[in-house]
Amino acid sequence: MSEPQSDKPQPEPRSAYKVFRSITTRWMDNDAYGHVNNVVYYSWFDTAVNAHLIEHGALDIHQGETIGLVIETQCNYFSPLAFPQTVEAGIRVARLGSSSVRYEVGLFAQGALLTAAKGHFIHVYVDKHSRRPVPLPLNLKTVLETLA
Repeated sequence: MSEPQSDKPQPEPRSAYKVFRSITTRWMDNDAYGHVNNVVYYSWFDTAVNAHLIEHGALDIHQGETIGLVIETQCNYFSPLAFPQTVEAGIRVARLGSSSVRYEVGLFAQGALLTAAKGHFIHVYVDKHSRRPVPLPLNLKTVLETLA
Protein backbone atom coordinates (compact mmCIF):
# COMPACT_ATOMS: atom_id res chain seq x y z
CA MET A 1 0.00 0.00 0.00
CA SER A 2 1.55 3.29 -1.05
CA GLU A 3 1.39 6.52 0.90
CA PRO A 4 -0.96 9.21 -0.47
CA GLN A 5 0.70 12.07 -2.33
CA SER A 6 0.99 15.21 -0.25
CA ASP A 7 -0.06 18.57 -1.63
CA LYS A 8 2.27 20.18 0.87
CA PRO A 9 4.98 22.19 -0.94
CA GLN A 10 8.41 20.59 -0.78
CA PRO A 11 11.93 22.04 -1.09
CA GLU A 12 13.50 21.76 -4.54
CA PRO A 13 17.05 21.01 -5.69
CA ARG A 14 19.34 23.46 -7.47
CA SER A 15 18.85 21.55 -10.71
CA ALA A 16 15.26 22.88 -10.84
CA TYR A 17 16.52 26.39 -11.65
CA LYS A 18 18.18 27.86 -14.74
CA VAL A 19 20.37 30.70 -13.40
CA PHE A 20 21.54 31.92 -9.99
CA ARG A 21 22.29 35.25 -8.34
CA SER A 22 24.08 35.69 -5.02
CA ILE A 23 22.46 38.10 -2.56
CA THR A 24 24.14 39.20 0.66
CA THR A 25 21.87 39.46 3.67
CA ARG A 26 21.92 42.67 5.71
CA TRP A 27 21.66 43.22 9.46
CA MET A 28 18.28 44.90 8.96
CA ASP A 29 16.89 41.80 7.19
CA ASN A 30 16.68 39.90 10.50
CA ASP A 31 13.56 40.25 12.59
CA ALA A 32 13.02 39.96 16.35
CA TYR A 33 13.05 36.16 16.03
CA GLY A 34 16.61 36.10 14.70
CA HIS A 35 15.90 35.17 11.09
CA VAL A 36 15.14 37.02 7.87
CA ASN A 37 11.66 38.52 7.92
CA ASN A 38 9.22 37.10 5.37
CA VAL A 39 8.79 40.39 3.47
CA VAL A 40 12.50 40.40 2.57
CA TYR A 41 12.08 37.22 0.53
CA TYR A 42 9.81 39.05 -1.90
CA SER A 43 12.43 41.76 -2.32
CA TRP A 44 14.96 39.05 -3.19
CA PHE A 45 12.58 37.65 -5.82
CA ASP A 46 12.38 41.09 -7.46
CA THR A 47 16.13 41.65 -7.19
CA ALA A 48 17.08 38.30 -8.74
CA VAL A 49 14.69 38.51 -11.69
CA ASN A 50 15.01 42.20 -12.52
CA ALA A 51 18.80 42.23 -12.21
CA HIS A 52 18.99 39.29 -14.63
CA LEU A 53 16.71 41.05 -17.12
CA ILE A 54 18.62 44.35 -16.87
CA GLU A 55 22.02 42.65 -17.26
CA HIS A 56 20.81 40.85 -20.39
CA GLY A 57 19.39 43.98 -22.02
CA ALA A 58 15.78 42.83 -21.69
CA LEU A 59 14.61 45.54 -19.27
CA ASP A 60 15.34 49.26 -19.34
CA ILE A 61 13.98 50.67 -16.08
CA HIS A 62 14.77 54.27 -17.07
CA GLN A 63 13.90 54.65 -20.77
CA GLY A 64 11.89 51.54 -21.62
CA GLU A 65 8.29 51.90 -22.81
CA THR A 66 7.24 48.51 -21.38
CA ILE A 67 7.13 47.77 -17.65
CA GLY A 68 6.19 44.69 -15.65
CA LEU A 69 3.48 45.01 -13.00
CA VAL A 70 3.19 42.29 -10.35
CA ILE A 71 -0.32 40.82 -10.19
CA GLU A 72 0.35 37.78 -7.98
CA THR A 73 2.98 36.58 -5.50
CA GLN A 74 3.40 33.55 -3.27
CA CYS A 75 6.16 32.01 -1.13
CA ASN A 76 6.67 28.80 0.84
CA TYR A 77 9.28 28.68 3.61
CA PHE A 78 11.19 25.51 4.51
CA SER A 79 14.18 26.54 6.60
CA PRO A 80 15.35 29.85 8.08
CA LEU A 81 17.86 32.23 6.54
CA ALA A 82 19.61 34.86 8.65
CA PHE A 83 22.25 37.59 8.66
CA PRO A 84 25.15 37.13 8.12
CA GLN A 85 24.57 34.73 5.28
CA THR A 86 24.77 34.71 1.51
CA VAL A 87 21.62 33.64 -0.28
CA GLU A 88 21.67 32.15 -3.76
CA ALA A 89 18.50 32.87 -5.74
CA GLY A 90 17.71 30.45 -8.54
CA ILE A 91 15.27 31.65 -11.20
CA ARG A 92 13.22 30.07 -13.95
CA VAL A 93 10.21 30.92 -16.10
CA ALA A 94 7.29 28.56 -15.55
CA ARG A 95 4.85 30.16 -17.99
CA LEU A 96 5.40 32.59 -20.81
CA GLY A 97 2.24 34.21 -22.18
CA SER A 98 1.78 36.89 -24.80
CA SER A 99 1.97 39.71 -22.22
CA SER A 100 2.60 37.92 -18.92
CA VAL A 101 5.29 35.80 -17.28
CA ARG A 102 5.26 33.54 -14.25
CA TYR A 103 8.69 33.66 -12.61
CA GLU A 104 9.63 31.03 -10.04
CA VAL A 105 12.43 31.68 -7.58
CA GLY A 106 14.19 29.28 -5.22
CA LEU A 107 16.21 30.74 -2.36
CA PHE A 108 19.13 28.66 -1.11
CA ALA A 109 21.52 29.16 1.77
CA GLN A 110 24.96 29.42 0.12
CA GLY A 111 26.02 25.93 -0.97
CA ALA A 112 22.80 24.24 0.24
CA LEU A 113 21.34 21.52 -1.94
CA LEU A 114 17.64 22.32 -1.32
CA THR A 115 15.61 25.53 -1.24
CA ALA A 116 15.15 27.30 2.08
CA ALA A 117 12.17 28.98 0.40
CA LYS A 118 10.56 28.99 -3.01
CA GLY A 119 7.90 31.09 -4.58
CA HIS A 120 6.62 32.82 -7.65
CA PHE A 121 5.37 36.10 -8.97
CA ILE A 122 3.53 37.00 -12.15
CA HIS A 123 4.35 40.10 -14.16
CA VAL A 124 1.94 41.51 -16.70
CA TYR A 125 3.88 43.67 -19.10
CA VAL A 126 2.17 46.96 -19.90
CA ASP A 127 2.78 50.24 -21.70
CA LYS A 128 4.32 52.50 -19.07
CA HIS A 129 1.95 55.39 -19.93
CA SER A 130 -1.41 53.72 -20.59
CA ARG A 131 -0.85 50.79 -18.17
CA ARG A 132 -2.57 48.53 -20.71
CA PRO A 133 -1.08 45.07 -21.50
CA VAL A 134 1.26 44.87 -24.47
CA PRO A 135 2.95 41.94 -26.21
CA LEU A 136 6.32 41.03 -24.73
CA PRO A 137 9.09 42.93 -26.54
CA LEU A 138 11.24 40.61 -28.66
CA ASN A 139 14.44 41.16 -26.63
CA LEU A 140 12.56 40.40 -23.39
CA LYS A 141 10.91 37.31 -24.85
CA THR A 142 14.27 36.04 -26.11
CA VAL A 143 15.85 36.30 -22.64
CA LEU A 144 12.79 34.77 -20.95
CA GLU A 145 12.86 31.76 -23.28
CA THR A 146 16.34 30.91 -21.94
CA LEU A 147 14.84 30.67 -18.44
CA ALA A 148 11.89 28.45 -19.44
